Amino acid sequence: MVKADRLLGHYQRLDSAVEAWPIGLKYAVALSLSLPACLIQRWWSTLASLGLTLLLLRVAGLRPSRAWTLPPVFLGLIAALVLVHGLTDGWIAGLVVAGDLALALFAARLVVMTTPAPQLIDALVALTRPLARFGFPGQRFGLAVLVMVRSVPHLAGCLALVREAAAARGLQRRLGPQLNQVVVRAVGYAQATGDAMAARGLDEA
Repeated sequence: MVKADRLLGHYQRLDSAVEAWPIGLKYAVALSLSLPACLIQRWWSTLASLGLTLLLLRVAGLRPSRAWTLPPVFLGLIAALVLVHGLTDGWIAGLVVAGDLALALFAARLVVMTTPAPQLIDALVALTRPLARFGFPGQRFGLAVLVMVRSVPHLAGCLALVREAAAARGLQRRLGPQLNQVVVRAVGYAQATGDAMAARGLDEA
């Protein structure tokens, strides 16, 4: 069985120094690690930021097998990016783009894996509170982010499960039926999420 949270991971108390950081500092560190490298687009910047991010994941007390491992679906996406950009812009550029994507994922894991989900959402709601005077729905924004954060790994897990089932039946090369199954699961997940929100009165204007 493929775990649906393999992409971004989930919080597990470890009592590390990184876990004790204020949530604002965690967000700032994650942005400082990923944003400059994405803007600079140089191999040395991406490599340095990636190495520092992986080091911080270890300092946070996370096992490499948990924090550093990438799911096959994500590895396939990285390989496709390297191929496309390698053929059009050069292989170094392809590796930089793929490295920046992996860097963004690991930086997100640094926050998600060291912080309980309610704290993540509360920080985002507090950040957007000044916009409330302009009608910005801070609570809905926080909820939307939580749904998005959990939806991405869930859908990635669905894709992996469908591929495993297809491989067990010798149908791994038939992509159409696999994609149909993923779409069906995605729609079901969206409906279940909407029903849960409606039951709590969160779908009201």
